Amino acid sequence: MSWPKLVLLGALFIINAIFIVRWWRLRKNFVQRERPTWGDFLIGVVTDFLDGLGIGSFAPTTALYKFRGRPADELIPGTLNIGHNAAAFVEMVVFVTIVAVEPVLLMLMVASSALGAWLGAGVVSRMSRRTVQLWMGAALLIAAAIFVMSIRGVLPVGGTAMGLEGWRFGLAVSMNFIWGALMSVGIGAYAPIMAMLYLLGMSPLAAFPIMMGTCGIVQPVAGLRFFNSQRFAWGPALGLILGGTVGVILAVFVVKSLPLRWLRWLVVIVVTYAAVSMLRSAMGPRVVAPSAQSAT
Repeated sequence: MSWPKLVLLGALFIINAIFIVRWWRLRKNFVQRERPTWGDFLIGVVTDFLDGLGIGSFAPTTALYKFRGRPADELIPGTLNIGHNAAAFVEMVVFVTIVAVEPVLLMLMVASSALGAWLGAGVVSRMSRRTVQLWMGAALLIAAAIFVMSIRGVLPVGGTAMGLEGWRFGLAVSMNFIWGALMSVGIGAYAPIMAMLYLLGMSPLAAFPIMMGTCGIVQPVAGLRFFNSQRFAWGPALGLILGGTVGVILAVFVVKSLPLRWLRWLVVIVVTYAAVSMLRSAMGPRVVAPSAQSAT
């Protein structure tokens, strides 16, 4: 294994060790610490199963949360980044190990996204509920549009390259900073990264370790910022971790392939509904959400 991949995997284990210690310490001082429900667990199983197949987990999870009416909209970005972290860990180890993408490109794209996530999560933690709703509503509509373009064959199918050079290399690394930052507001990185790499002529297979590596590092980095603000839902996040681990193992190790066309259309319908619901909530009467730090 090349040294950039070893560096990435080493960083993955170190960051996740810090992540686990911080969450363990937070349990005594967290304002609203509730147990996960079976619904939280099942959402994790379903959405990270989809994630392991390359569909993504952020948009479907947000859609299911809107169906349930729980957790509060402003807590969703933090819950997504913290709760889907365990599945992202498994995916990163698997795909970074087995797919021979150009290692320096992989390492720099992941590092760029981690920096974007650290800065972005700090901004999101200070956003109002309405602002989060507007961002996430727009993000879900964009995700639905990308899903439709992918299904209809509008997006390019990619080339054969497993790496990039010159301006393409610089553009990919720079754009991944933006995708990492946008993950902090609940915008999944899979579809943007895949579309970008396809447009730059990379093989569809090459997108997987970069997508998984990005999320594997970005989510615990963003999660550490959300721990500081306590702006996430404890029970749903823990349910995603427990159920998501089961879901991603099923997708990666048990289910090798599925006819995904109709499954993607179902995701489009669900995500579009969630986007409209989120935007309607944002346009409704203004609600002032209590700060997690000031709640009693």
